[in-house]
Amino acid sequence: MNTPLTLFFPILFLKSTLCTIKLQEQFSWSVLDYEYTDDIERTKAIATKRFVPENNLPVGIEVWNEKLFVTVPRWRVGVPSTLNYIPLDQAKGAKSPLLIPYPNWDFNEFGNCENGLTTVYRIKADACDRLWVLDTGTFGIGNTTQNPCPYALNIFDLTTNKRLRRYELRPEDTNPNTFIANIAVDLGRTCEDAFAYLSDELGYGLIVYSWEENKSWRFTHGFFMPDPLAGDFNIGGLNFQWDTEGVFGLALSPLLATGERVLYFSPLASNREFAVSTRVLRNSSKVGDSYHDFVALAERGPDSHVTAKVMSEDGVQLFNLIDRNAIGCWNSRTSYEPANIGIVDFDETELLFPSDIKIDRYGYVWVMSDRMSNFLLSQLDFNDVNFRIFVAPFGVLVSGTVCDAKTAQFVI
Repeated sequence: MNTPLTLFFPILFLKSTLCTIKLQEQFSWSVLDYEYTDDIERTKAIATKRFVPENNLPVGIEVWNEKLFVTVPRWRVGVPSTLNYIPLDQAKGAKSPLLIPYPNWDFNEFGNCENGLTTVYRIKADACDRLWVLDTGTFGIGNTTQNPCPYALNIFDLTTNKRLRRYELRPEDTNPNTFIANIAVDLGRTCEDAFAYLSDELGYGLIVYSWEENKSWRFTHGFFMPDPLAGDFNIGGLNFQWDTEGVFGLALSPLLATGERVLYFSPLASNREFAVSTRVLRNSSKVGDSYHDFVALAERGPDSHVTAKVMSEDGVQLFNLIDRNAIGCWNSRTSYEPANIGIVDFDETELLFPSDIKIDRYGYVWVMSDRMSNFLLSQLDFNDVNFRIFVAPFGVLVSGTVCDAKTAQFVI
């Protein structure tokens, strides 16, 4: 069903537009829960520890028509489904909707490498109604990580909920340190002309996959490395070091007149932005001869670590600022420098670790916060709200910031 989301939430968006209130909380959870066939199945899953509610942390989101996708990585025992959705047309008025496995329960079976998904982080829906899903095949996090399945790219037809293709990454695409948690999809002028870019955060590489050729290749560059001076983090009262975290956040520019895009990227342990033309990335022969094609932009400023970013069709980039519990912006018509970088919204409690951000096809911005650093390094209070999903019209969100080219409020 191809239905504008304003039909689902007319009151919410009217309020946003008239009052210029920015991100509006749409859903929230103290703890995640799933839609089981019946209570008996749910009770059995809890008894056998196939479902341990407190071990489930949402990480990624995507929106396609009436489906809001939510990913839950298998970092701990008891995550029953890693790729899920919320039916927006049925969830109106629900505060904490149940997650429904996508495309079904069987496809989310742990360790079923060929016909299942083990751990999914971020996902991307394209304009050809396909959902691009990278299964890392992993269980655990950090030193506990195991790889029961190989890295595999799964592409689904969203109109039929059937998998179109599964592509295993080649051994040459990864290394012993590989950890891939982000994906960007570059669609050319046809649905066949599609590429996926996968950021290897701990193996310091960028993997390119061609849909038409059904093959992949890997770029390496010094710009994928962490900055040794930017590995200290302070989030939600926690001080910790993620000083080995390399290339992570990815965002593609609109299609240029020349038929290419610009891929903007940044390591997690870094305050700097980098860029490269997709003309380079799409050419596998450039793998060993592209050093000077990558460009270093300016630093955003201190405390500006980024894990997720997205760019609108008119060239405004939105990104999470996890140190600041904020969403930042930059209009690509201006130079990349602190004076041209703004804050569109922030909240020390409700946006504590804004983990993902997406723009849907109707121009609405969706943001999820999940208190990830507390989950990984401390603990969550399950009597409190821990996970939130917000939404706002793009124009309302950038209004009054330096990114709408009218004013310069909230400049970093």
